[in-house]
Amino acid sequence: MPEIPDLEVYVDHFERRLAGQPLRALRIANPFVLRTATVPPDTFVGRAFQRMHRVAKQLVFDFGDHHYLVVHLMISGRFQWRDEQGAQRKPIPKRLGLLALDFDVGTLLMTEASSKKRASLKLFVGADTLASIDPGGLEVLTADYPSFAERLRATNHTVKRALTDQRVFAGIGNAYSDEILHRARLSPFKTVAQLSDDEAERLFAATVGILREWTERLTAENGERFPKKVTAFHDAMAVHGRYKQPCPECGAPVQRIQYAENEANYCARCQTGGKVLADRSLSRLLKDNWPTRIEELE
Repeated sequence: MPEIPDLEVYVDHFERRLAGQPLRALRIANPFVLRTATVPPDTFVGRAFQRMHRVAKQLVFDFGDHHYLVVHLMISGRFQWRDEQGAQRKPIPKRLGLLALDFDVGTLLMTEASSKKRASLKLFVGADTLASIDPGGLEVLTADYPSFAERLRATNHTVKRALTDQRVFAGIGNAYSDEILHRARLSPFKTVAQLSDDEAERLFAATVGILREWTERLTAENGERFPKKVTAFHDAMAVHGRYKQPCPECGAPVQRIQYAENEANYCARCQTGGKVLADRSLSRLLKDNWPTRIEELE
């Protein structure tokens, strides 16, 4: 699922490409993507794109006079850009295509590479309508440490759950929470109540540092090119998606716990004092053979 660094790269590109451009057509290929029915799509046709901003993990296309087109990409939703060549509209991909936004300068396609169609489009008109989509999470990149600590201490979550709860902190998901916790040298399943003041300060510094660094990295990598490959997996990541590969800090094999539809990647030596955390399904299967210390894996 795209998180702050990926979404900020989208925001940068859309604002540069579409500023002042009138929307010529809004084509919906899959009716399930539209999650509001109070405002007809044609309401937006002819209106000029003004700006874009992010609300948690949602992207808000602002067409002026309180006209908002809101997209949530969820896990598998992505954007594609097609430069305009003549007057012919670009076709929407048959299998993956959800919708298209047509401008004079090109067509923005929204696709979803999953059989479970979760990505959504919402259309709003009105000054107060955006409040209904805001889960209320703190924007860490514009917050100070006292605000961060107040939000953190108000939860009874594990630290990984606190980071990814959009009601607590906005825009952070599974991938970057792994990277944040590795830098902060904290177990993903340590509870917030167990955090010392020093650990909470480390967590704040790691959160701001990781999000800024990856936003800058992805912005530099894409340059003027539209971001075609938006993914939660990067070779330069320390632990996320790097199960069994060596930790860049200590060389120990990265560990993974899978639960529900998510996973936690961590370094046992750097984050849990050498303890290998129990994976519910595998530890039950292996029982006494389940390793409990990083040394048992070597």
